[in-house]
Amino acid sequence: MVLPAGDRPGADATQALGALWDYRVYARRWVFLLVLSLLSFSNATLWLSFAPVADMIAHHFLLSTEQINWLSRVYLMASIPSGVVAIWVLDSVGLRWATIVCAWLNFAGSVFRTLPFMVGGIQDPFAFLMGGQSLCALAQTLVVFSPAKLAALWFPEHQRVTANMIGTMSNPLGILVANLLSPALVKKEEDIPMMLGIYIIPAGITCLLATACLLESVPPTPPSARAIHSISEKFLDGLKLLLCNRAYVVLAVCFGGGIGIFSSFSALLEQVLCVRGYSNEFIGLCGALFIVFGVLGALVLSLYVDRTKLFTEAVKIGFCLTSVVCVAFALVSQLQGQTLALAAICSLLGLFGFAVAPIAMELAIECSFPVGEGAAAGLIFVLGQAEGVLIMVLLTALTVRRAEPSVSTCQDGQGPLDWQVSMLLMAGLCTLFSCFLVLFFHTPYRRLQAEASVSCSIQEDMSPATVDREPHPAATP
Repeated sequence: MVLPAGDRPGADATQALGALWDYRVYARRWVFLLVLSLLSFSNATLWLSFAPVADMIAHHFLLSTEQINWLSRVYLMASIPSGVVAIWVLDSVGLRWATIVCAWLNFAGSVFRTLPFMVGGIQDPFAFLMGGQSLCALAQTLVVFSPAKLAALWFPEHQRVTANMIGTMSNPLGILVANLLSPALVKKEEDIPMMLGIYIIPAGITCLLATACLLESVPPTPPSARAIHSISEKFLDGLKLLLCNRAYVVLAVCFGGGIGIFSSFSALLEQVLCVRGYSNEFIGLCGALFIVFGVLGALVLSLYVDRTKLFTEAVKIGFCLTSVVCVAFALVSQLQGQTLALAAICSLLGLFGFAVAPIAMELAIECSFPVGEGAAAGLIFVLGQAEGVLIMVLLTALTVRRAEPSVSTCQDGQGPLDWQVSMLLMAGLCTLFSCFLVLFFHTPYRRLQAEASVSCSIQEDMSPATVDREPHPAATP
């Protein structure tokens, strides 16, 4: 049963209860969110820095297209085993140390990728590129799991979805910059070292900020009833509860599939469109529109859901609209000269698809309470990465080489691939996940119900008969 609108604690009620129970919010929560957002942004730029110029990278290093795809795919592969460790780190070691370790891994990976140009005589540059990407991939699992945990520990109830949205959408903003910056920087193969060096800068700045500015994992005084009455299950017990929670499993499979589809879309966009004669600059623009409209959609939807708490409705409608647009992309991407249509489709795909990401993460926490936020959000991401690997491998396996048409702009030195069957499969999978979610996902909002119960207890304790009682020990810093 979904918590009725009248029983959901709104922003005013939460602030009033905070005054009674001495909840506090700290300005430095925004510093933590800024560092985490910058880290997520930098990590995403490193993930897809090669994809928009995949053909030039392949030609320069004498690599195959499949090897270039693995520079993106390693993020998905590495996050599957490391994701379980990251879940334990977030719920057991603490948010501060998880973020600092993540920042150093991210910085080390960005530097390692440049070694083939800094050290002469390297016979196998691909090993260094893959090694650097692997370090960054280990960092990704920590940073992507963190926004939901940070929102729960540091932000009041009426700001949680918005804070989660800011942290989550920093990742696609990094993808946006990579889609625009890489084609702008790499006009010829000699520009590749400069591109790799520029991507080190945000990684280094973020590493410095994380080490110097993050002083604690939790605030001295909690910001909400959920934070003050944190009853997260132990790590293994929490995982067992998640796997036995039917609503969570349905959401994890469907939203994880969505993550996999969007990861494949971002990594393969250049290879799909160059076959039909579209330039790297236009493909970069499509990737940029995909992200920009996604962030705008996430901002608007997060503010709306923060006030209405209509998590389920927002996610289901968003998934269905995304499926329709995905089918349109599968058809139009196989045509030539459809620049306006492709730009509009990529914009809508981002608007509907990315908008539901932070909402779905919050919904996962709501339906799995009292399991910890790191475990609830992290397991979905790990499953999404596993599905992403399978989807990307399947999509590339279904392509075939064909005689190069005169319109092709692919520069990998090999015949272009035919992506028609692969794109239709991607659209079919997106539609399947959407239908499954709409038909089988039903859940109460367990965390909101628990907070409403705590609020009622507080109101009873603050009645005239008990107003002079001593303050609760947990309410004092």
